[in-house]
Amino acid sequence: MARALMFQGTGSDVGKSLLVAGLARAFADRGLKVRPFKPQNMSNNAAVTADGGEIGRAQALQARAARVPLSVHMNPVLLKPQSEVGAQVVVQGRVVGSAKAAAYQQMKAGLLPAVLESFRRLKTEADLVLVEGAGSASEVNLRANDIANMGFARAADVPVVLIGDIDRGGVIASLVGTKTVLDPADAAMIQGFIVNRFRGDPALFGSGMDLIAGHTGWAALGLVPFYTGAARLPAEDALGVAGPQAPKPGAKVRIAVPILPHVANFDDLDPLDAEPGLEVRRIRPSDVLPTDTDLVLLIGSKATIADLAALRAGGLHHDILAFARRGGRVLGLCGGYQMMGEHLSDPDGVEGPPGSTEGLGLLKVGTVMTGEKRLVAVTGTSRLGAPFSGYEMHIGATVGADTARPFAELDGAGAEGAVSADGRIMGTYVHGLFGDDRQRAALMALLGAGPAQVAYEAGVEEALDGLAAHLSAHLDLDRLLSLAR
Repeated sequence: MARALMFQGTGSDVGKSLLVAGLARAFADRGLKVRPFKPQNMSNNAAVTADGGEIGRAQALQARAARVPLSVHMNPVLLKPQSEVGAQVVVQGRVVGSAKAAAYQQMKAGLLPAVLESFRRLKTEADLVLVEGAGSASEVNLRANDIANMGFARAADVPVVLIGDIDRGGVIASLVGTKTVLDPADAAMIQGFIVNRFRGDPALFGSGMDLIAGHTGWAALGLVPFYTGAARLPAEDALGVAGPQAPKPGAKVRIAVPILPHVANFDDLDPLDAEPGLEVRRIRPSDVLPTDTDLVLLIGSKATIADLAALRAGGLHHDILAFARRGGRVLGLCGGYQMMGEHLSDPDGVEGPPGSTEGLGLLKVGTVMTGEKRLVAVTGTSRLGAPFSGYEMHIGATVGADTARPFAELDGAGAEGAVSADGRIMGTYVHGLFGDDRQRAALMALLGAGPAQVAYEAGVEEALDGLAAHLSAHLDLDRLLSLAR
């Protein structure tokens, strides 16, 4: 049976996911069989697994770092927010229903057996399981029935390393404060702490590390400098997806992407962002579409009807429709594709309250949200004339006249997607298209952006190798391994 070590944080976005990914690569490079595990994740950024389910994108990156296939057992509980107070609940890769926040707190206790079963499965096939917590270890108001942090650590008897982020400020208070509010039995699970994302001279924080150790009794396990290569890795969540983007003066083509409240699988944008010849502009529903836009890209959504209403409420749909009438190009991915049709209905309330709405009318198709969720890796050739590999992750069937001009021919599965009669409006269910260098190059050629300059997937591998080397230089891997049990 494998040893295990859990990494919890003083808060969200302190770098837990990247630290686990980097350590997974570092320990895999030592010849260990490593598996990542996150008992509970909340994210609309998901990946299709080899065993036909879905897990959080962060665990997919960690599995890639460990050089192992994705499995639903790496993230047995995935919450996919559909509103401000509710989420779709995915257990071991399959949707089991939806729950509002209060109801989910009562539901968690019943999910612990599935979480522990998945953990045991991973332990039988690994030398080391690296466990990632969720949010903050100090959320003691949610401690009852917890399966994400100390509740799991105690139930599975997994020792904990606590991570604080010095870049956001207050790291001494956050680490010492966590010890203060934790139940003593929970605090006893913590074997040491790591201070992450340090900038400047490490010697200046030596006394800070000693102070934290003195107040908590936990071992100081390392001060990790900020890793700039993290920008080349897919983000865990949407915290920064709508943030300001630096202009690219040398870009030949500008892509406008509306960022809607329930944006999903937003890592579709990462390969486009990486290209010097493309400037990807995130815009809000209340913004005006920039006049120099070359392509409007509508990306995925976890609540398509609600996000279409948000697009209309902000008024941006008027600009998109006018742009299309002037001959502009519009491409929709998954939920974005569904919005582009003439009508959209969710009779069973799969993504929200049951209902229907008119679509944008950019394509002569309509969508009904029924049937099993399609979770599958796909390959094929698109209308852009290039082969691709990607994946589908959606509920709903889309039919109509424009599907007679499919966006793609899938290997072994036939026609997929739809294209307008003039060829300028396109929609597809395929995610991950532009992570394929061939497909991204074809899009850039169509838009006049010049040749693709980035080997995207190779760049992710280089960044993971760099992260592993970075952590190996600043953490004692042998000591971390000795803490695992």
